[in-house]
Amino acid sequence: MAIPLNFSTSTGARRRGMLRSMAVVVAVAAGVPAVHAQASEFIGIVHPLRDLKLSVHVGGVIDEVHVAVGQRIAAGQLILRQEARLQVGERERRRLILQDTSELQSIDQRRQMIGALVRDAEALYQRAGTVSRDEVVKLRLELEAANGRWEQLRESERRERAELDLAEREVTLRELRAPIAGVVVALERHVGEWAAPGDALVRLVDDAVCELRVNVSAAAARRLGNGQSIAVRLEDAALPAPVNGRVTYVAPVIDAASSLVEVRVQMPNAERRIRPGVKARIRLDGQS
Repeated sequence: MAIPLNFSTSTGARRRGMLRSMAVVVAVAAGVPAVHAQASEFIGIVHPLRDLKLSVHVGGVIDEVHVAVGQRIAAGQLILRQEARLQVGERERRRLILQDTSELQSIDQRRQMIGALVRDAEALYQRAGTVSRDEVVKLRLELEAANGRWEQLRESERRERAELDLAEREVTLRELRAPIAGVVVALERHVGEWAAPGDALVRLVDDAVCELRVNVSAAAARRLGNGQSIAVRLEDAALPAPVNGRVTYVAPVIDAASSLVEVRVQMPNAERRIRPGVKARIRLDGQS
């Protein structure tokens, strides 16, 4: 008597499965999705677009510091200067040498005068013969000598100008200037301390544009492209509303360890309301 009961139970299960399958088919035919896709959220960290650690070109003792931590500075502004008395003295010496053009001017005037004499002597020699050929030749030799000396002085002037440029470069190498506009967030050396090339002396941050760096799934990355607008929600009570961002980078490779794809989203921050370092999230709608 147990056999009919098992048979009936098996038959009922098959019947219920068939009814569910028919319901799914009817729902799809009617345009109603059988399963709703869920949106996914991904969390990342906001970074300043440019975060620079500045170093000096040559080793030396710091003589002057012109900025302070927290100060906003302009591009090209002087940050610090190393001791450069010898280099400044050499630069001034080269400048004085270059400015001394008295002999060059004298030779230039002399060769112009001799040139005029040569022209007059040649004219008299050819027309009236009142000037001898030897006198004409002598004047020509004097003119060639004056021209030769003038060329030597001009070449010396070019050489001294190059030497002055090198001396000025030596002074400039001992100055550290801001390559971009930004905020000084760290200053590791002070007046009297030694600074060596490669040492991170100053940290300069440009927060006018911020960048969210976030890792998303491979499926989500396929729905993103450069230039695409996306809402960014910051975990900051002062900014409850989402901020409009723009996708600037979608990594072409998947990280082997995490199976995620790096994405970068830039956000304008002209009013400096976004603080780099805060967490932020993006929401990507799923596909059915």
